Amino acid sequence: MEAVFSKEIQSGLDQARVASMKKSSRLRVCADGKKQTVLRMWKTGFAMEADAPDMRGMVDLYDGSIHLFRCLVVTTAEESGERHYEFKRATAVRGTPALDFETPEHAPAGLIEDAR
Repeated sequence: MEAVFSKEIQSGLDQARVASMKKSSRLRVCADGKKQTVLRMWKTGFAMEADAPDMRGMVDLYDGSIHLFRCLVVTTAEESGERHYEFKRATAVRGTPALDFETPEHAPAGLIEDAR
């Protein structure tokens, strides 16, 4: 059995759901020097509050202070008090610089000197 609520009650429930997701989320998007809270994220995109700006272009995605992805995004839809964004590209950020050479498979991890 499916419950049907009036528009006012459904709107209040959506606002309460968005507020609880915003409070518990650690994900942030940084675009043009402004940080905004991400409500939820999935494999191909993420959702923010409905009053979030239309974003199109490069953004940085953070989990707290950890830089996760450098993303190319586009706004796709707005539903249930959320604005959805889709990744056109999401490049994971690495903690080490990229190598411009191939490392041998059995390369030593370090040198051990004879300290006699």
